[in-house]
Parts: sequence; structure tokens; C-alpha cells
Amino acid sequence: MDDIRTLEARARREGTPLIDGDTATFVWKGSRPVFLQGDFQDWRGTPLPLERVGRGLWVRSLALPEDAYVEYALLDAKGRRLRDPFNERHSDNGFGDVNACFWMPKGEATALGQRVRGVPRGRVTRHQVETHQWAVGRKRAVALYAPPVPGPVPLLVVLDGDDYLRRVQLPTLVDNLIAQGRMRPVAMAFVSNGGPARAVEYTCSEATVGFLEQHVLSLARERLSLLDTRRTPGVHAVLGASLGGLMALYTAQRLPHVFGHVLSQSGAFSIDGNDMVVFDLARRTGQPPLHVWMDCGRFEALVDGNQRLPPLLQATGHRVTYEAYSGGHNYPAWQSHLSRGLEEIFPPAG
Repeated sequence: MDDIRTLEARARREGTPLIDGDTATFVWKGSRPVFLQGDFQDWRGTPLPLERVGRGLWVRSLALPEDAYVEYALLDAKGRRLRDPFNERHSDNGFGDVNACFWMPKGEATALGQRVRGVPRGRVTRHQVETHQWAVGRKRAVALYAPPVPGPVPLLVVLDGDDYLRRVQLPTLVDNLIAQGRMRPVAMAFVSNGGPARAVEYTCSEATVGFLEQHVLSLARERLSLLDTRRTPGVHAVLGASLGGLMALYTAQRLPHVFGHVLSQSGAFSIDGNDMVVFDLARRTGQPPLHVWMDCGRFEALVDGNQRLPPLLQATGHRVTYEAYSGGHNYPAWQSHLSRGLEEIFPPAG
């Protein structure tokens, strides 16, 4: 490790954490100790104390994958968040706060979420759908994306639609992939979640399946040029992350004649040792085959369920790709990895 003066000078010059190969060193300057918590613990367990190496200087080094994306927070002795003065990179954590973040040297954020001049844009329109008691509230927001090409095209239903619109910039990402010839054009329906009722709606809810089938699909068929599932069964897809990833798979298992394709990011298939019903449904034989693409962060507790589910699906005739990435449970990691799933599920024609 560098000497004390060099550590502080590097922190001020380079920002923190200091990166040396596969080692990230967090640096804090202050009179009192601080603690570290982040993706590398899946935000669980006891925060890690920084160690004092000199007067008012504290450090903690961690070995991390060289391609990892990491979010973290510094905490005081009472668990209150502190701003890392040496790191100006931050990410919305989805809970009303921000996390400090960084990439290890062999990882980088995707450029696909950035608008590129000259790339044709799809059109996003916003709608309110009557729920008819299939979902919480009288109406639910749904945004529709029409690709910048004539149809008919497959539909991708996106759960937690507001987050995929705002935090993933999915319309821009898809525009860029289409323009680069890396995926076929698709339409998308971004479905807002139920807020406080999200967990109820996304834990394998028959009501949510009914709402998607009867009301979201009806809107999409009315406003978009879609392929006909009567002629091409299972042509559409459903995408979600975390509980949304669980609900994406469950929806396809219940409606395989409509949704023959699934993209699940860090799917919450097993929570605190309890397997969800998707495991039982995966064991059924004689079902229409699904094409499932799954990913999960290596730091996540959810990785266990994500590793155990693919063999069950494959054994009953489904096509499954599972990929692990070096990161945790957050939208920047999902955004950076999602293009791999879109390219597999929606390959370009020919």
C-alpha cells in the first residue's frame, strides 16, 4: 500500500476508490471512523470498518473482479450516510437516496443508452389504461414505443416500465441496437408498477397476468403494428428486473402462446430460501417451449435461484441462456448487460 501522504494525494488527484489491478482502496479523511457497505456485500450484514493509517486518515481495501460495476455508501457509527468527498460519481438507488459508484478497470458503462445524432428514433406515447380491478387503482400508466420502421413487429412488455424508461433509457438503447443491425425492430409497452402494491402484483399474481393479457395487450394491439399471435404463437416477449424478473417468467409460463420469450434481470426466483412457484411450473412437461434469457450479479444473494432454475427449464424443453455479470442489484448494471439479452431474444432478420 502507498504511504500515508501518497494515499491522500492520490485520492485527491484520482478520486476514490483508488484502483490498482483488482484492488479498490477506499479513503476517508476525518477525525472519526467510518464504515463501508455496498454491492460487494449485497448490502447485507455488518458494514466494514475503515482502518486508521494515520492522523485523520482511514482506508479499506477490497479485492474485486476487474470488470465489476460497484455501488457503495460510507456510514458513520450510527449508520448515517456520509458523502465521499473524493468520489463525485453517484447513482440513484431507487429508495430516495444516492449511492457512490465506480467501475473497475476492465468494466465500463454502455454507450447504447446515449442518443446518437442521425439514428432514427422510435416514437413514445403515454396512455392511461383502465384496470377493471385487475390492478391497484382505477387506471395504470402505460407508455408505448413504436420502432422507427414499419410493422408488423413483435411486442416487448416491460415491467417497472418507468424505471426502464428513465434509468435504463431503453427506447434509446433499442434505437441504437436496431440502427447498428444488432437486433430486429420491436415495439414496447412500458407498464408502470403498483407502487406500494408492487410486491403483491409481481409475486406470481394471476391478477397481473390478467391485466397484461386483457388490457395492456389490447392497448398495444390497437395503437401499434404487431405480429399476430394467432399466426405466430409466442412471438411476444416480457422483460423485468428483480420481482419484475420473477413476474416476467411467470407471465410467460402462464401465457406461452402469447409470450414465448422472457428477459429476466436478477429475477427474485428464490427469496430467503423460499422458492417461488416458477420452480414448480418449470418442472411441467409438454408445455410450449419458451426462450428465456436471464442474468444476475455475482454479488447478489439472488444468484442461487438464478443458477438453479435454468437446468429445470432446460430439462422440460425450454431454451435458456443464463449469464452472470460482475456487479449487484441495480439499474446501471442491468442497463450495461441488457443489450446481450435483446440481441439474443430479437436477433436481426437473416
